[in-house]
Amino acid sequence: MVAGCVTNRQAGKFFRADKLAEMDAAIETAITSHKCPGGVLWLERNGTAYHKAYGSRALVSARETMTEDTVFDMASLTKVVATTPAVMLLIERGKINLDAPVKTYLPEFTGDGRELVTVRELLTHTSGLPPDIETKTDWHGQAAAIQKACAEKLQSKPGTVFKYSDINFFLLGEIVQRVSKTPLETFVQREIFDPLKMKDTGFLPLENMRIKLSRIAPTEVVNGQPWRGIVHDPTARKMGGVAGHAGLFSTASDLARYARMMLHLGELDGVRIFKPETVRLMTSMQMPPGVNVLHGLGWDIDSPYAGPRGRLFPIGSYGHTGWTGGSIWIDPFSKTFVIFLSNRNHPTEAGNVIALRRRLGTLAAEAVSDFDFSRVSGQPDSERPSPARHR
Repeated sequence: MVAGCVTNRQAGKFFRADKLAEMDAAIETAITSHKCPGGVLWLERNGTAYHKAYGSRALVSARETMTEDTVFDMASLTKVVATTPAVMLLIERGKINLDAPVKTYLPEFTGDGRELVTVRELLTHTSGLPPDIETKTDWHGQAAAIQKACAEKLQSKPGTVFKYSDINFFLLGEIVQRVSKTPLETFVQREIFDPLKMKDTGFLPLENMRIKLSRIAPTEVVNGQPWRGIVHDPTARKMGGVAGHAGLFSTASDLARYARMMLHLGELDGVRIFKPETVRLMTSMQMPPGVNVLHGLGWDIDSPYAGPRGRLFPIGSYGHTGWTGGSIWIDPFSKTFVIFLSNRNHPTEAGNVIALRRRLGTLAAEAVSDFDFSRVSGQPDSERPSPARHR
């Protein structure tokens, strides 16, 4: 149990017990329907937390029971738990200019209009870059990935179209490394994870993290063996396991500490990570006019990938998802966050938690008994229609 939080039994006094039971049932149904082998849920508001493990951590090569301290492959949650905060720290310190061209920091990122792409456009997925680079040929290393990214043709004019792209974020990871003159994994460990006491969070867990291999949730099974402690994302894997878009490993309790820091506008337990205005900047709407998606810097607000917002969390709440089955959604109005971590692609990619995450987002808001989500003040004004959420 984390400091300052009540027990699950007491949580029933602060959250609606019937909605907590529905969350339990939704996860159990997903498990029995083979949507995922198991998962860990963490719902928290104002120091009251409901957290629980469900199902199995592993099915191959032997069944293992899921535990709350299971370490998961974060996949694209890396973007908002590692890379975005690293970039924002360097912006806060005057080392990166949000509206500077990417070529300011990566001089090789030029030609065919690439020199017009800004750091802001990487963070908001409006760079025009395609979703990813190819992973079929025999290339390896971060330098090779950056070289490939710098040769990719833009698919739209920068600042005009939202297209979710992993390239955006491994370029951002490279910018962090060059500006800070420090490897990305070292920078985020020193500046974010260690100060926040996120003891089970980091890259390259088999090399850098003092955890047992058995605590790590396996992902896809390849040639009879599951990926375990090795990043599932093929681009990040070819890059050596550290990338700005994927490669991070963490637990639900560590992510809860991170979410608390965000709700406290950059501070947790007397340790300040960001200035309040930095948190407000990265979590407020940052999209250019004419783009029919609501997105912050790194953080999703209302896009086709914002399924975990559910039906009730308001515009102005924010979060992200990960390919392996994780999600985090944070609502600054009600001071609530909900985290669901799973390894839905174990043992195969047939698992799917898109509908489950959306359902959990709705139930999480419904579980808050003393807050009226229909009367939220301070939401960002937007005349643009809300895009359909399906992730």
